[in-house]
Amino acid sequence: MRDSQLGIGVVGYGYWGPNLVRNFSINPAARVVGVSDLDPGRLATIRQLYPGVAITARYDDLLKDSLIDAIAIATPVHTHYELALAALRAGKHVLVEKPLAPSAELVSRLIDEADQRGLTLMVDHTFLYTPAVQKIRELLQKRELGDIYYYDSMRSSLGLFQRDVNVIWDLAVHDISIIHHILDQDPVAVSATGSCHVVGSPENMAHITLFFANACVAHVSVNWLSPVKVRQTFIGGSKKMIVYDDLEPTEKVKVYDKGITLDAPPESAHQFRIGYRAGDMWAPHISPKEALQTEVEHFVECVRTGTQPISSGMSGLRVIEVLEAASRSIAKQGKPIPIRPLPRILAEGARAMA
Repeated sequence: MRDSQLGIGVVGYGYWGPNLVRNFSINPAARVVGVSDLDPGRLATIRQLYPGVAITARYDDLLKDSLIDAIAIATPVHTHYELALAALRAGKHVLVEKPLAPSAELVSRLIDEADQRGLTLMVDHTFLYTPAVQKIRELLQKRELGDIYYYDSMRSSLGLFQRDVNVIWDLAVHDISIIHHILDQDPVAVSATGSCHVVGSPENMAHITLFFANACVAHVSVNWLSPVKVRQTFIGGSKKMIVYDDLEPTEKVKVYDKGITLDAPPESAHQFRIGYRAGDMWAPHISPKEALQTEVEHFVECVRTGTQPISSGMSGLRVIEVLEAASRSIAKQGKPIPIRPLPRILAEGARAMA
């Protein structure tokens, strides 16, 4: 870096790109140097909103620009690998919109390339940087909920239909990254079913079950064909339970002191009496800070210090492996698919990053 600011290039100014440009622009430690997009109309918009930012239809212009230290990629999924690989080979740090690449094999290649060159590779799992998910992780680490029994989530809306990925690669990726982040364990198998209601397009709704080595189970339902937008998650523990509604304007996380108690009568250890506990509900304070702002700050800091990001390439790999297993399960009408464990050293390193 030639000055105190990290030079940023952004490729793709469609759905997510404008958010990246805006957040990098307001970060005092970063400066958006250039933006690349194939649409002349979008480039004209950038010129009007950010007159000091160079615009181009050629991605190579960003790679050759010596003022650019890092590239943020917000393009269709099938382009992620080639664009990220080119950026790494040009010596640029890379932030890639989720999912990191179309396959675990390609993600592994990007990780190796970044490691060999000493560059930061980070995937845009934005929900990991939301104050709500950060608070949930804090509560689970403090064992406020006790043993975790289940994670049950519904994520639905009317669209956006994608052409190059199905609904699990678009929506379930959020929950899978959250599950990896807040739990101290990885799933050992996945079962999934999906349905397609638009001829020629991928699955637009799916139900996923993640199995763990203990009694914990996670269910994720995703749907592009819903009359209403839903972003709701239930997390149940032996002590307390959480309701997380991302669409709530203020009380996004609610903690319920509710649950069951099991008492075995003295005459028979095999018969249990189930009791019900209903205590108070409380909503912890959740900062209104935009998640992407926190994520951009984290990316800049990781580039400067060499620290591994929370949503590192290895984090992206773990998510992609689950997505691939879920896709294979859908093709086999819900047959459970084992998920290979990461090598122990890599898995422990991934947890240490978080």
